[in-house]
Amino acid sequence: MISNQNKKYLRKLSMDYKSLFQVGKEGISDNFIQTLSDSLEAHELVKCNLLKTSPITVREAAIECASATNSEIIHIVGHTFVLYRRSKENKLGIKK
Repeated sequence: MISNQNKKYLRKLSMDYKSLFQVGKEGISDNFIQTLSDSLEAHELVKCNLLKTSPITVREAAIECASATNSEIIHIVGHTFVLYRRSKENKLGIKK
């Protein structure tokens, strides 16, 4: 579990990030989860966007992606959510 202070820091960092992934009418597939997991390992912090055609809500998508990739939800706003998972190299310097 990440502390609130670290969540604030990660939320601030994610403001400048662009969404790397979009969830559309196909929803969340196994391929999407694998790619998201690889991206979390490389970047630690990933922003995802939900298109209007998506069959699920942004909260459902965030929870499903977080549980499938063993990551934590940092922020949900509008149609966007941010996930964090500490990589082995600990690039962002966040302590759990």
